[in-house]
Amino acid sequence: MPRIARDYVLVKVLVAPMCNEHLAYSDWDFRDRNRPESLGHEAAGEVVETGPNSSLVPGDRVVVLSGYPCGQCRICGAGAYAHCPRPENPLEVCGSESGECGFAQYMIKPEWLLVRIPEGMPYEHASMLCCGLGATHTALERMGVDAGDSLLVTGLGQVGLGAIVNGVARGARVVAAGGTAYRRELAAALGAEVVDTDGDAVAEILRLVGEGVDAAVECSAMPSRQRLVLDAVRRGGEVTFLGESAELTVHVDDDLIQKGVTVRGSLDLYLPHAAGLLELISRNGLVIDRFITHTFPLSAIGEAWELQLTRRCGKIILMPWE
Repeated sequence: MPRIARDYVLVKVLVAPMCNEHLAYSDWDFRDRNRPESLGHEAAGEVVETGPNSSLVPGDRVVVLSGYPCGQCRICGAGAYAHCPRPENPLEVCGSESGECGFAQYMIKPEWLLVRIPEGMPYEHASMLCCGLGATHTALERMGVDAGDSLLVTGLGQVGLGAIVNGVARGARVVAAGGTAYRRELAAALGAEVVDTDGDAVAEILRLVGEGVDAAVECSAMPSRQRLVLDAVRRGGEVTFLGESAELTVHVDDDLIQKGVTVRGSLDLYLPHAAGLLELISRNGLVIDRFITHTFPLSAIGEAWELQLTRRCGKIILMPWE
C-alpha cells in the first residue's frame, strides 16, 4: 500500500486512461514520462487519505494530473507544470515503495495536481482532463483557436482524436489527416473532415481550405506529419507540436520567416485551463462517449495493448477494480 507524506494525497484509482504506454509494450520505448517500473500517467478516482492541512477530505472525487513536477519553480507557478525542469521522485518524498503508477488501484500525488470533479460528471469523462483532451485543449488555447477558424490535426491516436473533440467544440472547422481507415472513420464521426496521408495530403488540405489552415496541432510523433503541418499552414498561421519524435528538418527562412508562422511545443494541460475544459466536457458527453471506444479491466491490460497496436480504437480506459 502506498504511503504519503508532506502535501501528498492517496487516491483510489477508479479510471485509468491509456496513452502511449503501448509503445513500451511493443518496442520497449518508454518515452519521457513512462519508466519500466511505472506505467500509466492518467487517472481519476477518490481521495482516501490526506495530510493534516489538506483542503481535500476522504471521498472527494478528483482527476489526477500527469507527472511529479517540483511545484516551486516559475513554470510550475504558472501552471505549466509539464515543462518543469526539476521533477521530484514521489517515492523518495513519501518513503513509499509504490504509488506513482496509474495502472494500479492506488496512486499518490501532490494535492496541487488534483482537480475536483464536478458533481454529476462521470469519472470516465472527467479523466479526459489528462492526455485525452487536456494536452490539445491547452494547445488550442495557446494558439487562440476559435469559432470559424480552420484547424488541422495530424496523428489520429488517443491525443489527436481528442484534438478533434476540442476543435469541434470550439466551432472550428477541423481537418484530420491520418493513415488508418478506422481512425479516419472515427475522426469523421467526431466531426472532422478527413484526409488520407497515403495520398497527396497537402494538396487535398489546400483544396479544402484554400491558402492553408489557420492552425495545426501535430500529434503523430512522425517527422513526415510534422513536415505536413508546416507545409499546410497558411502564412501567419500557428503550429503546435505535441508528438514526441526524432529529428525534423525545418527551413527557418522558407517555413517560418517568409510565412510568418508561429511554432510552439506543448505538453499536457496547463492548470489555468482546467476549469474551461471541465465546462467543455460537461457539454459534450455524447461525443466523449464516442471518443472512448473501449473499456477493459486492469487484468486484461495485455489485450488492451494488443488492441492499441491494431489502431482500431480511440481512447481506451482501464478499470482497476473490475
